Amino acid sequence: MAAYATRYPDLKKQAVFVSGGATGIGAAIVEAFCWQGAHTYFVDIDEAAGETLTAGVADKTGTSPFFHRCDVTDTAALRDAIERASDVTGSLYALVNNAARDLRIPAETVTEDDWDALVAVNLKQQFFAAQTAYRLMAPQGAGSIINFGSIAPGQGVPDLSVYSACKAGVFGLTRSLARDFGEAGIRVNSVVPGAILTPRQLRDWIDPETKEAVIRRQCLKRAMLEDDVAEMVLFLASNASRGCTAQEFRVDGGNI
Repeated sequence: MAAYATRYPDLKKQAVFVSGGATGIGAAIVEAFCWQGAHTYFVDIDEAAGETLTAGVADKTGTSPFFHRCDVTDTAALRDAIERASDVTGSLYALVNNAARDLRIPAETVTEDDWDALVAVNLKQQFFAAQTAYRLMAPQGAGSIINFGSIAPGQGVPDLSVYSACKAGVFGLTRSLARDFGEAGIRVNSVVPGAILTPRQLRDWIDPETKEAVIRRQCLKRAMLEDDVAEMVLFLASNASRGCTAQEFRVDGGNI
């Protein structure tokens, strides 16, 4: 992963919270904030991966993130974790709603339990995390909430109907919360990753032929990686994006 040459001085010693931060894009975001010297708090259900990342990032950046195992579909536990993050500095500077589950299920076989479980992790938790962050950010009159969408709704990816519905919902959620929270000085944006070639994607979904097809569709003829997304998150978390809210920021290499 990159050492993130771009520096955002306002992030240093500020408290930030990242959900689903143990692997993939989330891990890159955690590392990116640590390179900035932020007090980085992240949660994940994968305890082993979270602990491994914590040690590795501390060795590389000299800044140790704070890790707590948490199932983000447990709203009470999620709220508690976000509040813990604010305990470090007494406030919360940025919330990154990265946690998601892109489980493939044919639409004709989706059950009510499948629907409820996938909505809980892909959409519901983003709302309640943002609600909690609002209460912590409003007294300081500033803050950045970064939701995560996906290009999947526009691509018609097979067997992703529930996930795609949730990610389409993130657009409306972001726009609505930006309006509701804007008077308190809180910005709400969403990052929309394209086909980011994480180890998991390459292992489970993207074979060499699919990878070539993905890159052919992009304006930029290279693989899009976790660091590309992390760079956008840093920008949106920092005061450099102080005039940006209610927007979607695509990181997809120009997928057309």
